[in-house]
Amino acid sequence: MLAIRMQRNGRSHYPTYRIVVQEAQRHPLSGRVVAEVGNYNPATKALTLDKEAVEKYLTNGAQPSSRVAFILKKNGVKLPKWYKEPTAKKAVAKHADKLRKNQPKEEAAPAEAPAEETTTTEE
Repeated sequence: MLAIRMQRNGRSHYPTYRIVVQEAQRHPLSGRVVAEVGNYNPATKALTLDKEAVEKYLTNGAQPSSRVAFILKKNGVKLPKWYKEPTAKKAVAKHADKLRKNQPKEEAAPAEAPAEETTTTEE
């Protein structure tokens, strides 16, 4: 099975990406690529894309990564019907009842409470 994914390039703290078609089981940095179909620079948002090649691989069953699918959709490439968009993750706090915002409001304590006398009982 083929995957369309981004392969990191560039120097430290300034990444650029190649959009490549690769076997899905391979690691993105392995270097064995079926085809390079584009480039993406996130700093300048510059994108070069071979739309015909991308559509050809998509129709033949290549699975795009979620980030690549977002970029393709944004640039007018029609994704196949079988592609399922990833669901949005929702952050759920563990032990939400312990959060300060979920605690009952405390009433303000009076400034000075009168001193109570203690009585001792004798037996």
